[in-house]
Formats: sequence, structure tokens, C-alpha cells
Amino acid sequence: MDHLPADLTRALYRHMRTARDLDTEAIALQRQGVFPAYVSVRGQEAAQVASATALDSTRDFVFPTYREMASALAYGVEMVGYMASHRALWHGGLYDVMASRFGAVNAVVGGPVPHAVGWAVGERLRGDDGVALAYFGDGASSEGDVHESMNFAGVFRAPVVFFCQNNQWALSVPNDRQVAGGSVAARADGYGLPGVLVDGNDAGAVYEATAEAVARARRGDGPTVIEALTYRVEPHSTSDDPSRYRDGAETARWRERDPVELLRRALLAAGHAAEEDLAEDDARAREQAARIRDGVAAAPEPDGSDLFTHVFRETTEELSRQRRTWKEEVEL
Repeated sequence: MDHLPADLTRALYRHMRTARDLDTEAIALQRQGVFPAYVSVRGQEAAQVASATALDSTRDFVFPTYREMASALAYGVEMVGYMASHRALWHGGLYDVMASRFGAVNAVVGGPVPHAVGWAVGERLRGDDGVALAYFGDGASSEGDVHESMNFAGVFRAPVVFFCQNNQWALSVPNDRQVAGGSVAARADGYGLPGVLVDGNDAGAVYEATAEAVARARRGDGPTVIEALTYRVEPHSTSDDPSRYRDGAETARWRERDPVELLRRALLAAGHAAEEDLAEDDARAREQAARIRDGVAAAPEPDGSDLFTHVFRETTEELSRQRRTWKEEVEL
């Protein structure tokens, strides 16, 4: 960590600390009935923040799953609008996907990966130098979409970074029951791509691996597969009970490798910050998380008629019937 600039490591810490606090607020909002559901990012802040920070938000594009809140925060996405996705407000939240260059929440397992490759190929055809980053999990790495995308990207040397957050549990299925060979990064060889296995709880290591992969893609040398080994310390979602399928002692061991605390110690050891500096960062993180919480809780609900827009280019008879039925019920 001491070989990275102090301002960069402080920025990583601020984003990770804010994401941790916002994650806590989001779980509380779900318990209060504001969010119908939520997926925690706790324990994966280093993997997300460091990888997003290694990108250029003016020319690159991020394709997330449903668990990339910390990435969105670090990438500069308007967070009240982004978090509104979890309230199911409008189509994909209330932020501008194209202006943010950060895709909408994608709950299809492996779904963001072919989208990223398609965008990356288009970017190359346009003659521009943007890079796509596709997030996916260890469970998604078993999906055909991911394998087909890697093969296609390898053949066409698409400027894309395949970023696997291996949190070791595909919902209730452990790695050893769904990743043959034990490594997602090792699969890259089959597609002629470099594969990098990195400690996903080490923000500096993740940043360097991603920055190198982005630079490689930008200069036209093709894609890279990064596997960030981390751990999902919280349940898969707020409706999950991990005590039914995993050992609590395993979770306790990983909590001791808390990425936020690891980065805090590294900052102090490298002389990049003093305790009072980090205490100030912590206070600002709490304030920012509270502002986002209050903003998303107060965001207005959309008009119910939006249920029937942006479904088909030209409405169908059945959709029109449903809209009439809805309108009649609303006007009663």
C-alpha cells in the first residue's frame, strides 16, 4: 500500500467507509419496509471500490450485477437515484445510466457480461478507447453467458475487463461444488486471455490488477479475467439465512480480515494518514450515508401508469387491456 499515492489510498478508504455505513443504512431501510429487499456488500468493499476507482468514468463503462453499490459510489454515480433501484422506483432507479456510464442493476446471473462485451466491441468499432468492466460472481462463472462472452471477447480482442468477485458462495452453494478446478481466473487460459487471481480484501492489490488490465485493454491488447477472492460475510440477501448452509466459524474468520479495517491499518502504517484524519473521514462517511438514506427514503413514487410504458415499442392488445383494468381499479 505504501507504494500507492497517499491521496489515492485516502480516497479508497473514504469510499469504502461510506459504502460500509450506507450498507448498514440500507439493511435498516429494508427491515423498516422501505426496501422490499436488499443485498449486502459488506466484506466486498475493497474489491468493488478499488476496481471502480481504476477506471476512467469519462470514457469507460461499468456493467454491474445487483451487489455493486460500493462500485457505484466510487464511480461517482448519483447515489440517491441509484439506491432508489432497491425501492423499485421506475425502470432501473432514478439516475441517468448513460450519463453515469454505470449500468442499471442487473439481477440476471451472468447477465451483465455479454452486455459489457457488446459495448466493448462497439467502442472498438467506433474507434474510441473506452473500456468495459463486467462484474459477476463465482456462481455466475458457471453460466454459459460468461463462457461465451469470454470466448467472443478473446477472438475479437474486445477492450473489456471480466471482474469476478469470488465471495465463495453462490447463494447456498460453495465454490468446491460449482467451480471445477477451484479457480475462475484459471479458465482464462482456455480463451487465450490472461487470468489474474488477487486478494479481494486488499484494496491496493485490486487497484493495481485492475489498472493494469484496463491499460492493457485500452492499448488494444484485449481482455483480462480478474478473480478477486473475497467473502460474503452477510446473508446472500435480506431474505436469506446462511446459518442453514454454512459454518459460522468460517464467517467469523473472514470478519477478522475486514477490508475496511485492513486498509485503515495500512494507511496508518504507511504514514498516509493519522488517526485524527481517519476519524474525520469516518464522520464524513456517516454523514454522507445518512444523507443518501434520507434522500432515497423520501424519493417520490412514480405514477402507476409507468408500469405499462417502455414494455413494447408498440403496445399490445393484452397490455392495453391490463392498463384499462388497472385504471378502473385505481379510479374506484
